[in-house]
Amino acid sequence: MKTNTSTPNDKGFRSPAEITSHAVWLSFRFSLSFRDIEELLAQRGIVVTYETVRQWCLKFGQSYANELRRRRPHCGDKWHMDEMVLTIRGQKHFLWRAVDQDGNVLDILVQSRRNKKAATRFFGKLLKGLTYAPRVIITDKLKSYGAAKREILPGVEHRQHKRLNNRAENLHQPTRLREKNMRRFKAARHTQRFLSADRARSMSISSHGATV
Repeated sequence: MKTNTSTPNDKGFRSPAEITSHAVWLSFRFSLSFRDIEELLAQRGIVVTYETVRQWCLKFGQSYANELRRRRPHCGDKWHMDEMVLTIRGQKHFLWRAVDQDGNVLDILVQSRRNKKAATRFFGKLLKGLTYAPRVIITDKLKSYGAAKREILPGVEHRQHKRLNNRAENLHQPTRLREKNMRRFKAARHTQRFLSADRARSMSISSHGATV
């Protein structure tokens, strides 16, 4: 087994870093359940439980995503934004997502509201650490976007049209599949952490790939 990167901070884990890296890569590259990964590894003589795979993903997934984000080229200046409904423990939550014109996921945020305050918080998270502002943002007709945009990005062009925002809406489909494979998300904090790491799906994740 070969990997291009080693697992960071793997102290206390008995499995070799290459196996841990490969298992996490499988989870974030493909829509596989932890049990699926357990079976795939077993076919190669690697005996680990699906719970171990879950712990690896929780511990190392964000580190991998951060490393890929550092390697990612400069993002585009046209941002598509959209939100989708998630039901977590019977409560309605909203997954806010932004992508650029090339399909790169810029950021994800799980919130319990989709009002102006929630939109403003999302804009702030998007702009944190950036040295540039977008040229144009494209959203649906949710009024919260316009209110937050006027406060945070007053000089940026804002286009509001349902069909123009298909790029962001289409990227919700893998999240729905993830939700199904995981038999629904169990907690808002866990969902935020998992999906933030899952941004690796839209990056050049092949640079993190492994071959068996």
